[in-house]
Amino acid sequence: MSTVEQSSERLGPSAIRTDLPALLFPGQGSETPDMRAVVERERPDLLRLAIEVVGADPFTEIERGTRFAQPAVLCASLALWSAADLEPACVAGHSLGEFSALVAAGSLDQEDAVRLVALRGRLMDRLGDGAMLAVIGRRAAELAQAVAARTGATVANDNAPTQVVLSGSRDVLEQARNAVTSRGVTTRWLPVAGAFHSPAMRPALAEFESALAATPFRAPRVPAFSSITARPYDDMRLRLAQALVRPVRWRDTVQSIYAAGVRSFVEVGPGKVLTAFVKRTVADASARPMGGARPGGG
Repeated sequence: MSTVEQSSERLGPSAIRTDLPALLFPGQGSETPDMRAVVERERPDLLRLAIEVVGADPFTEIERGTRFAQPAVLCASLALWSAADLEPACVAGHSLGEFSALVAAGSLDQEDAVRLVALRGRLMDRLGDGAMLAVIGRRAAELAQAVAARTGATVANDNAPTQVVLSGSRDVLEQARNAVTSRGVTTRWLPVAGAFHSPAMRPALAEFESALAATPFRAPRVPAFSSITARPYDDMRLRLAQALVRPVRWRDTVQSIYAAGVRSFVEVGPGKVLTAFVKRTVADASARPMGGARPGGG
């Protein structure tokens, strides 16, 4: 086990300052119209780097898919984090948000995060033959698991007690959708063109693992939770690679942070998706989005 991994494991739940908030970083799907303005205002250097690495302005090309959306969300999250000056109890990121979280923990350079996410977005975009379907409601977890086992869909995101996301081919997910809606449960197609967090992403692993191996990582300054294991990172490169093909255990991650004594959560990034998930998972915790406004600016 490397020094980074040993140091990361030592920063487990017992090291958490429970008087401070957990910082949560969102993933793809949290895009907002004001993202570019926030980045241009707070971190124009990141905007220039993203344009250079992506080969186009990712904010103006978001509608073209994952290869643009992921770097855009990352840069927006990092811009807000840079401006926030918040001392965290711990950090966690949802899927793509793991890269922002590791930057906030001091484990990953921002420039390396932008380059890794640009590559990740390109690789996932190439494997865009698939879809994702959210199952929403009080019986979401139970029904999603049962329908996945019957249809061959993959449980990709366990987000909250009332939302679980399935991945798979469009045909398979249509079967899953019919089975779920016949029981009176709501579904919603996610605006992505790919079966993310499923075995369909395996062809992207080798190239992404190579990029991760060439990237320096450091021991985190504060506990950093993996949303794949729902525990503090033991091996950052391994878990970031596994996140391509394994489910996001967001509900378990929030519960692990809560079990460590944290009662305040701040979502650092565009939108407020994670804030809603926290409130549905640990009802007595405080959760708020930072959003596109300047910290303290309402």
